[in-house]
Amino acid sequence: MKPASIKAKGRNAENLFVEFLRSRWPMAERRRLNGSYDRGDVSGIPRTVIEVKSGAKIDLPGWMRELEVEIANDGAEFGCVAIKPRGVTDGAEFYCVLSGERFAVLLELALAAKNNPKEI
Repeated sequence: MKPASIKAKGRNAENLFVEFLRSRWPMAERRRLNGSYDRGDVSGIPRTVIEVKSGAKIDLPGWMRELEVEIANDGAEFGCVAIKPRGVTDGAEFYCVLSGERFAVLLELALAAKNNPKEI
């Protein structure tokens, strides 16, 4: 596949996922490239980095390392890799992957919000 086709495929995946996110986070939008200080593919969600991937070859360890760098670059607390499965045309069907540590923090926040919503 030509590089232009690969970029177009990635751009389309990003647009699909952002379109889905806007139903809950109206400020979500595709982030412009930031070179070596990349901060993920989606902006507009506080404290969160989202890296969108679309490809036949899955490199989860590499993608997770990339995500951690982007979280650090952004100064964010949360992040996930949103993966577009082949043939999917709805961002709601993407898979979102995050580390166990980040998942545990989200669970703690969800429990705290349920028990004490004013503290979040």
